[in-house]
Amino acid sequence: MSDTPPDRLSVNPRSPHFGGELLNRGIGIRFKGKIRHDVEEYCLSEGWIRVAAGKSRDRFGQPMTIKMTGPLEAWFEDVGEPGAAASDGDPAPEASEETASAKD
Repeated sequence: MSDTPPDRLSVNPRSPHFGGELLNRGIGIRFKGKIRHDVEEYCLSEGWIRVAAGKSRDRFGQPMTIKMTGPLEAWFEDVGEPGAAASDGDPAPEASEETASAKD
């Protein structure tokens, strides 16, 4: 598997750009310098994202989206190796050490 995300990706299963197995890896999106977690679809080459427009829905029950353009960057949250995130460092032992020192 490649460590670079595709040029265009959508979270909607009806879209021809839907990538279910790629979405399982987790995609990070930075748009205009801010990390966004509400992106429905993006295109790196054209520099746009689609985000839901509040809670409004179209007549088919799909969320209404707004297309926003600007500088865009995408990356995989998981580097591609299974268990790689767990081997990088588990925050649970550090938290328990901090908790133990706070009790003293």
